[in-house]
Amino acid sequence: MLTIVIIAVIVIAAVTVLIVGRGRIRDGGGRGLKHRFGPEYDRTVADHNGDTKAAEQELGERVKQHGSLVEQPLSPEDRAQYRAQWADIQEQFVDSPQKAVTAADALLAGLARDRGFPDSEQFEEQIAALSVHHAAHVHGYRSVHAAAHGQSGTEEMREAMIEARSLFETLVTEQAGDFDRHRPPSPDDNQGHAPWPLTRRHAKGSST
Repeated sequence: MLTIVIIAVIVIAAVTVLIVGRGRIRDGGGRGLKHRFGPEYDRTVADHNGDTKAAEQELGERVKQHGSLVEQPLSPEDRAQYRAQWADIQEQFVDSPQKAVTAADALLAGLARDRGFPDSEQFEEQIAALSVHHAAHVHGYRSVHAAAHGQSGTEEMREAMIEARSLFETLVTEQAGDFDRHRPPSPDDNQGHAPWPLTRRHAKGSST
């Protein structure tokens, strides 16, 4: 009889620890995901109509699938080429906003692929992987992609291009720890950081 009681106490204690442990893991995981994904966490919750559990499950799957991805560095030549292409796209926006956002969408897709992210043929998979590693910067890519494949006004496209610039700058730099991420801009950077031509005057003149 005493043995049965002891076993029962052990089982109850084990179940209690398991329940409490799961609760802590769930809470800690939720806080960890929110910290890791930032605005992307809120966007995912909104996509799930406020269902936090479903959103965290999706984000957890992203981390599980893409968290081990190792970003590939770009050669100096590739970096310079990408910067030159982005500058050309910015200039192109003044005369042809739609062509510019389409080109920017393709450039970001190719740049992400060259850094080791999934191919852009599956946009949702590529951006899911990007969100795991660069959650703070994926919104602009989504905006440019939507503008390139939909109907947007000039001002919306202009804002999308500006927002997408942060992801471009993040991907075009080398691996984390690259001194370029932390140093002030130098005059030489102007080749890749052409002054943004989309002033309100330009946007007004090209408005749709």
